[in-house]
Amino acid sequence: MSLIARERPEPAALPGDLATAIERARPALGGFAAQLFYVPTVGSTNDEAARLAEAGAPEGTVVVADQQSAGRGRLGRAWFSPPGAGLYVSVIFRPHRGLAAAARLPTLPAVLTLVSGVALAEAVRETTGLPVVIKWPNDLVHDGRKLAGILAEGSAQGRALEHVILGFGINVRSVTYPPQVAARASSLETELGRPVDRHTLLVRCLMKLARIRVALGSGEIAPMLQRWRDLSPSAAGARVAWRGPHGLRRGWTVGLDDDGALLVDVGGSVERVLAGEIRWE
Repeated sequence: MSLIARERPEPAALPGDLATAIERARPALGGFAAQLFYVPTVGSTNDEAARLAEAGAPEGTVVVADQQSAGRGRLGRAWFSPPGAGLYVSVIFRPHRGLAAAARLPTLPAVLTLVSGVALAEAVRETTGLPVVIKWPNDLVHDGRKLAGILAEGSAQGRALEHVILGFGINVRSVTYPPQVAARASSLETELGRPVDRHTLLVRCLMKLARIRVALGSGEIAPMLQRWRDLSPSAAGARVAWRGPHGLRRGWTVGLDDDGALLVDVGGSVERVLAGEIRWE
């Protein structure tokens, strides 16, 4: 295993307890986190991971930051990433033959977002005991408050998908959130009322991601999507609204299809929502 402190942006020693935790988990991680880059501060872990991927970094390479100055979530939203308060992580996935066969390339980032949500939800549940659930497509929530988000960004050469950067942020410690998100955001420690060890949680997240990578490579998508449905009660029976090609649409969620699209009953006709903003009513 190579544990490397990055010279860009600023060189840093890898925290000793994180290195120890990774080493102990090595049998379960396989090739995941064989290269783990730790940076105290970075603009975006996804951007740093993309730079590494373009330079040839192998699948399973991980970038971890203690703080992001330009973290982002879905639809270009800013992700509040104060120092020492959360997990800010990106992982490189490469669609070699097994992964490409497991999901059609145009929908691979969407499917990877969903199954990674399962991995992170299970990691949080097993590590902390907090019964988090998933809200389509990429949020972990508890009692309606957002605890984590996932962002998958693909890079293609022509029609060939070169890599997908899977980024995630988990709010761990209690902080004062910006006014625009304070009403709907929370942290694991706030919900639990006790401390959470970030490095233990990080290692469990990486272990779960390593397992879903194996499952994707062997084409075992259906069981993971069913587990997503189990962990996402709002995917059926919730009132939603969104703006589609023909204007504002409203309906009731009725499930998820195999491409990761949210299915919504609009006046007796089922429509697929694969991208864009959803308002939960």
